[in-house]
Amino acid sequence: MASSISNHENSWADQWDYTNPDPLPVSETKNSSGAKAKYAKKVEEGLGKTKEVASNGMNKVKSGAQSGFHWIKDKYQKTTGKQ
Repeated sequence: MASSISNHENSWADQWDYTNPDPLPVSETKNSSGAKAKYAKKVEEGLGKTKEVASNGMNKVKSGAQSGFHWIKDKYQKTTGKQ
């Protein structure tokens, strides 16, 4: 009987094997705390700007959708004679 499991998929036993868990990966950069602190502030500022831009964009989408629905509702009411 040929195996239907390809090389990149885990077998059932591999997925449910709690007795021999895979080892945790070892961190390669041990002295990166200085670089991490240096760029953390810049990343945080960038995320703040991104959040602001996304919020403004979402407000524009929301108001555009709302006006579009009102326009459709008005057109429907005019064609059916309901007001």
